[in-house]
Amino acid sequence: MLRVEDLHAGYGGSQVLFGISLAVAAGEVVTLLGRNGMGKTTTVRTIMGLLPASGGALLGGRIGFAGTDLAGQPPHRVAQRGIGLVPEGRQVFPTLTVEENLAATAANRAGGAPRWTLPAVYALFPRLAERRRNLGAQLSGGEQQMLAIGRALMTNPRLLILDEATEGLAPLIRAEIWAVLARLKREGQAILLIDKTLSAVMRLADRHVVVEKGRTVWTGSTEALAAAPEIRETYLHL
Repeated sequence: MLRVEDLHAGYGGSQVLFGISLAVAAGEVVTLLGRNGMGKTTTVRTIMGLLPASGGALLGGRIGFAGTDLAGQPPHRVAQRGIGLVPEGRQVFPTLTVEENLAATAANRAGGAPRWTLPAVYALFPRLAERRRNLGAQLSGGEQQMLAIGRALMTNPRLLILDEATEGLAPLIRAEIWAVLARLKREGQAILLIDKTLSAVMRLADRHVVVEKGRTVWTGSTEALAAAPEIRETYLHL
């Protein structure tokens, strides 16, 4: 579904990515792992068209999604292809209500009968239903993360990307988010996930991509990562 090959990108004159490669198949959960500052968020931003691949589409690498070349496409075109993003920092609309936040992104990118509607998102996150008339700025951090996930799901994405899925959340909220992601996986949702909680991502994901200083340094299954303590110690400091 998603295939990124030899991706190069940066900010201004500072290069951050030096050849990231990864793939996510339909129905698969893949993590992007690495220490802070290693290029994970930059990779997501480049996939989403928020940051151009350096050197143009050919020299900067390739971003293929469902048979379409996304390199050089603006963010709204990437979203229209069926990629839903839960960004780092949540970025909910602070002056819109919960329901208005959800309705603002409603679309049917996957085709067919839409799976995710307001009632479906409220059933997934009952707390959002309780607070549907509250403004985004009035929500707790955990509620904002639920809203950010719900907002991405309202696009009915073919691929869901989460950047720091549970960072800074209380333990009970984190557990709820992991339970929701496990449900989405059971229902066949393709997911690309960034998170620092290795024990949780290893329970959830099918495969893992480890990055170091803007390069892909290891790719493998959960079983392979569990059997490779040197990879965890060298690149994840765990």
